[in-house]
Amino acid sequence: MPKRLITGLNNLFQRDRIVRNLEIFQDFIIISLCLGLFCVMLIRLGDMFSSFLHPLDLRQVTSDILFILILVELFRLLLDYLQVQQISVGAAVEITIVSALREVILRGVLEIPRDQIFGISVFLVVLGVIFVALPWVSHLLENTRISNSEKIEGKTRSLVENPLPSD
Repeated sequence: MPKRLITGLNNLFQRDRIVRNLEIFQDFIIISLCLGLFCVMLIRLGDMFSSFLHPLDLRQVTSDILFILILVELFRLLLDYLQVQQISVGAAVEITIVSALREVILRGVLEIPRDQIFGISVFLVVLGVIFVALPWVSHLLENTRISNSEKIEGKTRSLVENPLPSD
């Protein structure tokens, strides 16, 4: 009986099974977020079209359009995560840039204090540098990874061709 209990506990705490179950739970959370974002997009889209019946408030329409675009990008980011199990840094930077610009557009440049404008500008410059440098860094890391794997393969090949003398 104790052997069965120990074997059952070992099977219960197998690392592969735990990781697989946690990934399934994580996918469920991401799918729930996607459904919630989709519902919010539909609600905001309905609000935007209903605002066309009243006198046109350009600031509100612009806000709704930019907000829906941000939600669409977040939805796409979550779908990409479900497919490849990785967050796209480029898409996240794009979403952040659009979100920051949305706030500036909505509040108006003249209404925002000078210090906040300076901070937002520095923030946008940093995001722009990340967005521009990201493909270059990815290419550099990919080349480094390839050259390292070639070195490892070369060492393995030379060891196979010239085995170490045995004692």
